[in-house]
Amino acid sequence: MIIAALALTGLMQFQAAPANDFQMTTALQQIAGTSNYARYVNYAPRINMRSPVSGSVLIAQAIRAGKLRIPYAIRPQVSPDNLNCSPVPCTTPNVQASNGGSPANETPITVDPNNSMHLLSGANDYNCSAVEGFYASSNGGSTWNHTCMNVLSGASGDGDPGVGYDTNHVAYITAIDAIGSGSVIAFEKSTNNGTTWSAPAQAVVGISPWTFVDKPWTQIDDTPTSPGKDDIYISTTEFDPSSNSIIAVGHSTDHGSTWHNVKVDSAVYPVVDQFSDLAIGKDGTVYVTWMRCSATGPTGDCGGTTSMIMFAKSTNGGVSWSAPVLIAKAPLAPDSCGAFYGCLPNTSERVSNVPAVDVDRSSGNFANRLYTIMYKWNGTRLIVYVSHSGSGGSSWSTPVRVAPGAPNDEFFPWLTTSSTGTVGATWLDRRLDPSNINYDAFASTSANGGVSFAAGARLSTVSSNPFNDGFGSGFMGDYTGDIWRGNTLFGSWTDTRSGTTGQDEIGGLKI
Repeated sequence: MIIAALALTGLMQFQAAPANDFQMTTALQQIAGTSNYARYVNYAPRINMRSPVSGSVLIAQAIRAGKLRIPYAIRPQVSPDNLNCSPVPCTTPNVQASNGGSPANETPITVDPNNSMHLLSGANDYNCSAVEGFYASSNGGSTWNHTCMNVLSGASGDGDPGVGYDTNHVAYITAIDAIGSGSVIAFEKSTNNGTTWSAPAQAVVGISPWTFVDKPWTQIDDTPTSPGKDDIYISTTEFDPSSNSIIAVGHSTDHGSTWHNVKVDSAVYPVVDQFSDLAIGKDGTVYVTWMRCSATGPTGDCGGTTSMIMFAKSTNGGVSWSAPVLIAKAPLAPDSCGAFYGCLPNTSERVSNVPAVDVDRSSGNFANRLYTIMYKWNGTRLIVYVSHSGSGGSSWSTPVRVAPGAPNDEFFPWLTTSSTGTVGATWLDRRLDPSNINYDAFASTSANGGVSFAAGARLSTVSSNPFNDGFGSGFMGDYTGDIWRGNTLFGSWTDTRSGTTGQDEIGGLKI
């Protein structure tokens, strides 16, 4: 059911609507546009974000504890739009994948490897009782259906969505389920592109004593000739009660019937491992990246410290992993707002540094080259960089800037490679606002193996104000997403053009 909050005379009253997860109620319609509602939308969550776990988990915990009110905004129906453009290079129209209403943030996206008209995205969706929403398109992104993921028996949803397709058109969705004092990763699958989904099942369980499973990323081996074809991998950060952490990767070789979870790296607090990502080579090699930081900054957390972007790989289907390798050092933004990993300047937004990774699976000049993307704090702003490796990850290039000359903050980057080996980078960028507050989604590509990138292209057709994220600039998620569909790089991001809440918006750069 919808979690609705009515702000009346400054007090919070929670109301559950007797309807499906995406239906609006008369009471909410009456609130829209009132001064109480305006104050309510701009309410910043008064919860402790100075924790090493994912922001989505902290928000979900606050909702269950009654410490956080969930806004609901009425948005007019938007006509479907064809996500295409010409002549190339060009940018496509924008389409909202999420349903609207309450906020949606953290926006992975993927494409069916054998049917490019099938797209799958998801979000921390606060229209859903378990805060786990997913959106599937069967027409190339013009229209999207909406599903709220169910939770395991006795569990509560903590968000952090993941998406994937195997080579048989089976779609998979994953998220964190809180059970007791711990958590696990749950999944559902669909054989009809999201029209219906299986009952939730348990995937990754923490390796004792690291039983709080956090920040999953899902990747499926979709290379038809790979020895691990259709194997499913989920990387996670796992915490013990003392905040010691590990990076682990769970895998299934039987479509999710059984799972095996393997530790990749460990850290003893105040050192923290967090924010992993996965890529799979055409030979079945699995690559994982993550961020390591030390909670010894000026405010007692990782904000304002220099993090390390780390890498490991498995050549035997996730059974064992190589020793970690340092890709690059990445200074983090200061903690000016009470956020463990630093803050987006001029806001109360927690800003993460997820080092998204991908590998060139083409037969071109840079076949098998690895790429990873990150931001670095230069003392005044956040700047996006990409590093590459032609040695299977044993050594990495000096990171190059993706958008040289851009004057303002660049954050929440993502990266993927096309079937022809073109590198695609997307990120959120404030260059169009002299005040360095509003942001747009931007994209750029590299055809020379990540040595340099083309001029950035604006994907979003309307700028977003982070103060309209639905949490008063308190939480717009920890990451965005992108994927290639043919020669179009689709980005997905948290967009606030509604003026009231963040939503999952899709736009593309066609080359």
